[in-house]
Amino acid sequence: MAMDPAEIVRLIKDGLPGAEVRIEDLRGDGDHYAAYVTSPAFAGRSRVQQHQMVYQALGGRMGNELHALMLHTSIAAEA
Repeated sequence: MAMDPAEIVRLIKDGLPGAEVRIEDLRGDGDHYAAYVTSPAFAGRSRVQQHQMVYQALGGRMGNELHALMLHTSIAAEA
């Protein structure tokens, strides 16, 4: 079952307040996405920890409703 990109954005933003999220459908099939997530919460965290934070925000949907997600994470510049 495909997952709506807007729902992916909502879940990540709810789990990582202040994050900027952009989703790209890689194959046009609603099953293979890339997520570009920028968040100040990533400061001081390794890339693995950043990805774990995103997966946690998705609440167990990876491998279920969300088949494939390529993550690109970065730390937001402070204003």
